[in-house]
Amino acid sequence: MTAYRITGDLAAPTAPHSHRRPQGDGADDRIARGLVEGDEYCLDAAYQRWGRLVHTLAARALGDPREAEDVTQQVFVAAWRGRANFSPERGTLPAWLTGITRRKIADALTARTRRTELAAALGASLEHEAGTVEEPERVLDRIVVTEELARLPRVQRDVLELAYFADLTQVQIADRTGMPLGTVKSHARRGLQRMRHNLALAATTG
Repeated sequence: MTAYRITGDLAAPTAPHSHRRPQGDGADDRIARGLVEGDEYCLDAAYQRWGRLVHTLAARALGDPREAEDVTQQVFVAAWRGRANFSPERGTLPAWLTGITRRKIADALTARTRRTELAAALGASLEHEAGTVEEPERVLDRIVVTEELARLPRVQRDVLELAYFADLTQVQIADRTGMPLGTVKSHARRGLQRMRHNLALAATTG
């Protein structure tokens, strides 16, 4: 599993070891305290210490290692952003992270169900529209969009499906998926760029 250093709303690869990472007896408590106090190195240490646990739970529930990686990153971003809500008196840090993991897994399963429903609704809509000759361009547009979306990486596809089919704003997509707004914008931009490139290529070779 790729190691990340997660700070604020951003996640970037980091070296597997940091000289400031708490170690030895009582390391878990120091990590927890540092995280609450906003120490980014303690967030990194928490990821290194419990990231595999979070990923394993997500992979078992979702059956998709790549989706589990997304959930794992979301868990630690959520832990960082909500660190003020952690109280050592009410439980341990790994137990708190496990609770966040369960919520993010539930969100991922809900999003998966929503994608299935959107696909079914689109299929029904296409069948209905295909039976008429009033708006063939609209039918063709939706078929093309659906085909191009299917070629995108999963996260880019999810973001654009929510924008195109569910008519959500980027702020609403960020709120629903738990992804930072900047990440949503980046996925949307890259997905659209890839779709435009593929459509332009098809136009020149068709």
